[in-house]
Amino acid sequence: MRQSLSGKVAAITGAASGIGLECAKALIEEGVNVVLVDRAQEALRKVCQELGPLAFPLVVDLTNPASVSTMLPQILDRFGKLDIFHANAGSYVGGEAVDGDPDAWDRMLNLNINAAFRSVHAVLPHMVERKSGDIIMTSSVAGMVPVVWEPIYTASKHAVQAFVHTVRRQVFKHGVRVGAIQPGPVVTALIGDWPKEKLDDAIAQGGLMEPSEVAEAVIFMLSRPRNVTIRDLVILPLSTDL
Repeated sequence: MRQSLSGKVAAITGAASGIGLECAKALIEEGVNVVLVDRAQEALRKVCQELGPLAFPLVVDLTNPASVSTMLPQILDRFGKLDIFHANAGSYVGGEAVDGDPDAWDRMLNLNINAAFRSVHAVLPHMVERKSGDIIMTSSVAGMVPVVWEPIYTASKHAVQAFVHTVRRQVFKHGVRVGAIQPGPVVTALIGDWPKEKLDDAIAQGGLMEPSEVAEAVIFMLSRPRNVTIRDLVILPLSTDL
């Protein structure tokens, strides 16, 4: 049986573009009030105007702890509750480790791990107190299978997986579900540094998915009956070799 999401309140980080934006659109179609969280103020303003009255922009810099601390209070001031939190924001660094830039690694790891964990921590007490809630983290198939051309990104998503699996077991007794959506390659800005030859070949071979396909999978996770948890949902292009 599919549970209705209508009337719920959701917040999505990294929501001004890509997977986050498509998830916002999909939730709005379900009748959900969606808080789009991003640091890109102008982009947020524009997309929320386009999405209509169920979309609400919230400018937060997830790498700034003081900024993150304002996120939940602003949501509660507006809606009084938060039912769904999608920790989606992240970045990508690929390539050979021997040629890598450790400073770029630090920036990615801070967003993909530290900021993601901090954002979940910010909303978790509210959900525990209410004895209800859904937390979804955007992970990656790289969190399940070590992907040879992206060792640092793979490491960050393995950390996300460990966090999801352990926190889920801590909070299920409070009625809070925690799960990970694990896409393969998706057409977003995150793969902007792929070599052109690799990107062109992936598109030609049907090896990339659209963000909207990931959003459909997220809706599936959220709409399961409350006694069911989708712990991990891997979604891959048909032609992937992972």
